[in-house]
Amino acid sequence: MAAGNRPLSPHLQVYRPQLTSMLSIAHRITGVALGVGTLLLVYWLAAAAGGPESYAAAQGFIGSFFGQLLLFGWTVALFYHLANGIRHLFWDAGYGFELPTVQRSGLAVLAATAVLTVVSWIAAYVVL
Repeated sequence: MAAGNRPLSPHLQVYRPQLTSMLSIAHRITGVALGVGTLLLVYWLAAAAGGPESYAAAQGFIGSFFGQLLLFGWTVALFYHLANGIRHLFWDAGYGFELPTVQRSGLAVLAATAVLTVVSWIAAYVVL
């Protein structure tokens, strides 16, 4: 095979998706989602500073089905990015590079994301 016919870097079309690659892609996506989702927080804070009418409008949007869906997605992204960031801190310290450990820590990230998200939403509704 000539050198010109080979891909320049790994492509999704060439390699079978693995847990580690999907978690890496998800980490990048959730980082962007957190940045964009923070705009919703800024909107809510600006509305609170704008007075009762602005705040009521913001609360109406955030309390709607679509607003709650956005908040739920933001919460998932927050806890996923947090858990995977902690995983990366261990990697930065030189721990957890063995393949079985990488698989277990990846599954632990997914489990922590699910548990923390559900617990925080339950706690939010119990308080409210």
